[in-house]
Amino acid sequence: MNEISHQIAERVGVVATDPLRVLGLKAIFRDALQLEIVHLSIPGALDDANLSLVLIDAECTAHLFELIATFRHVHSKLKLIVLGNETSHDYIERVIGAGAKGYLPLTAQESEIRMALDMVRDGSVWAPRKVLARLLDSQRNAQKSPPGTLRFTPRERQILSLLRTGQPNREIAHALGIDEGTVKAHIGRLMRKVGVSNRTALTIHPLTQIE
Repeated sequence: MNEISHQIAERVGVVATDPLRVLGLKAIFRDALQLEIVHLSIPGALDDANLSLVLIDAECTAHLFELIATFRHVHSKLKLIVLGNETSHDYIERVIGAGAKGYLPLTAQESEIRMALDMVRDGSVWAPRKVLARLLDSQRNAQKSPPGTLRFTPRERQILSLLRTGQPNREIAHALGIDEGTVKAHIGRLMRKVGVSNRTALTIHPLTQIE
């Protein structure tokens, strides 16, 4: 579809001290997803980069959680993905709880990195399944929405069905013959209707488990 193929290139920041890491990420995204990698170790780069997403190499700082908090305070709209060697689910849950939208191991394959960025850009959280399950269980317990009170339009049912298969916005748009902006608007209305703050929670919420 023409609307999808003429997207404006997006810039993704990288906080890393290892030049090989930066070069590797640039190589991955040079021809994929129309993304440009911007190295944020250069003073002032963040102010001028016009970014919407930042990758943080956890191995380059001893103060990861303070760095995440700073990003969240100064640039609250930025989506953060942390890359690290730590595999503990408790640690990864802390990273997501601190405000990051994703966590990837430094050994992640190119296809996994691409998928993670794609999903986070669309509003999902990317982390091991067990971590997401624990976070979402906590959210459900806090909300306790009354069952059987919502009605979904036919289009909303189609979008919910595709969301449950893990499709990003552009694939949903292609499947339904609409543009990405329309998909985002539908998902935003669905989140408000159900009372959740992100598409991952929307996907697994009991009220959206429709036939």
